[in-house]
Parts: sequence; C-alpha cells; structure tokens
Amino acid sequence: MGKLDRKVAVITAATSEMALATANLLVNKGVYVFITGRQQNKLDAAVAAIGRNVTGVQGDASNLDDLDRLYDVVKAKKGKIDVLFASAGRGEFAKIGEVTEDHFDLIFALNVRGTLFAVQKALALFSDGGSIILNGSISSIRGFPAFRVYGASKAAVWSFARTWLVDLKERKIRVNVLSPGPIDTPALDGRTAQI
Repeated sequence: MGKLDRKVAVITAATSEMALATANLLVNKGVYVFITGRQQNKLDAAVAAIGRNVTGVQGDASNLDDLDRLYDVVKAKKGKIDVLFASAGRGEFAKIGEVTEDHFDLIFALNVRGTLFAVQKALALFSDGGSIILNGSISSIRGFPAFRVYGASKAAVWSFARTWLVDLKERKIRVNVLSPGPIDTPALDGRTAQI
C-alpha cells in the first residue's frame, strides 16, 4: 500500500489545467478525489477524463451554499478529508483607473472569500495531519500591468496561509501556497483567466 492510498482529497475548480492535472496525479497515487466546477458539462468531461476514484460536484467556490453541498457529499461518501486544494480563482485585467466595484467584488469574492470559506467549511471533516494547499500567484509579490486587484487577492491568500499555520498547528494540518507564474494554458488566451 502506498503513502496516499485511501486518502481523500477535495479540489475546487478542477475541470481544467493545473487543478485537473493535480486530480489526475492524486488518483494515480491511490487518492479518492472530489472535484468541483461551475459548468456541469466541463465537470462531467473532467470526471470522465480522470476515469476512476472521482466524484464531481457542480458548484461555485464563492457560493457558500454550493460549498455546503460539496462537503455534504464528501461527508456522505467518504466521511473525511485528508487534502484540500483550494484552487478556484479568477483574474481580470483592469488598469487602476478602470477598476470598478463589480470587478473588485468579483475577484475578491472567489479568490479571497471563496478560499476562506472553502477551508473553513472543510475543517469539520479534516483529518489531523492533513494538508491544505492554496492556489496563489506570483502576482502577489510581483507587479504585472493591470493585474493589481488579482495580485492583491492572492496576497490575501498568502496572509491566510501564514495565520492558518498557527491556527491549525495543534491538529498538525499543513498549509502551503502554490505561486506559479504565467502558465501557457487556454485561460491566458483572453482577457479573463479563470483558474
């Protein structure tokens, strides 16, 4: 039996790119994976691509009712979480003079609020000694033109990681942040990157 056999992972926004690749990797290592996606057709395609040891739960990580439904499914089917990859995120370009309330609220609702509540709501099912992985970005420390609201939201994710390490120390739950730079994916083809 491998180190990850019988572990249970939840990955938000795992219908494409880095999160889908992570889901595939974990399943190949013996992990049972729950994935989410906002669009049912993309979620169904991701579940089919992974092929086994996966359950897809349609939902938006910024919607608290969708998160509750996700964790209800996890509780009913497996009863625990060993790994959470809070991958859901969104970025849109806007120069400082173009930023609107809607732009700000959209980015922070998913990248900050969604990350916070995805983790908070998972904790009741979380195994001691488990692992939380947050999707950050190099934008949190390096300035990119017209991408500052996104960068600020990812800086908040780093702040969460630093404080949650202290909060979860007694349960030995690890908190890590992945901070990739630009990845050549279909999300970079347009003005909106949805992760």
